[in-house]
Amino acid sequence: MIDEFTQSGKQIYADLQEAVKTKKKCFAILFDPEEINHFGSSSRGIKKKQLLTSGQASEHLNLDYRVTEALLVDQLQKLPKYTTHLFVGGSTATQTQTQLTVQILKKNTDLPILLFPGDYKQITKEADGILFLSLLSGENPEYLIRQQIKSVQQLQHADLEIIPTGYILIDGGRETTVQRVSHTQALPQDDIEYIVNIALAGEYSGKKLIYLEAGSGALKTVSTEIIQAVKSVISIPLIVGGGIRTQIKLQQIYEAGADLVVVGTAFEKGEF
Repeated sequence: MIDEFTQSGKQIYADLQEAVKTKKKCFAILFDPEEINHFGSSSRGIKKKQLLTSGQASEHLNLDYRVTEALLVDQLQKLPKYTTHLFVGGSTATQTQTQLTVQILKKNTDLPILLFPGDYKQITKEADGILFLSLLSGENPEYLIRQQIKSVQQLQHADLEIIPTGYILIDGGRETTVQRVSHTQALPQDDIEYIVNIALAGEYSGKKLIYLEAGSGALKTVSTEIIQAVKSVISIPLIVGGGIRTQIKLQQIYEAGADLVVVGTAFEKGEF
């Protein structure tokens, strides 16, 4: 069962550690700003035409804000009751899209909002924290360290809780946007020993979270065997995401050892 979780102040990581310690499972919905801002791209959304005819806005920019807010408020009302965190990010979203999404979410919810950026340009100070990602499963220095270096000036002037995160992309049965953007390959699911070694290397190098990701819209999730193997050796919280569409699969992933599970595409499409 998923237990209630409360987040206090700007101690997101400390609260997550406490949740792990007390065996409370956490759950995050991922909002992709690019999808939100493509009016009506989510089947849960309110169509732009409806708002255009409702007279809610007369100027284009104001209309954009109102439509985006209506989309997000509609989705917030449909969040699973056990949701503990909101993630905001995508591989190709713009900084403006990300900022607008975070601003509206902050206005309409008290849940902690964490940036999940695909690029340093997506960073916005309005969020509560940021998963400071290093793509450990690839060998592209741009996503191992260069993007992090490029983000430093923004982070120095933002009051964000920075959480170093080892990001490991696992083959989910289809090519992901992350693969295309980062020019890296996902790791095969049967190479469990190598995946475990990467996770441990991440922890040894100072990462505070390990994130096992099958990718947006994955055809299959990270296997329970991988989750169990990684969880058995690391001492930091474990996040798992990608391809999760049912409560049964969610529970299996929790039982395998995930501390925080992330759902995005299935929620956007109304499948979860």
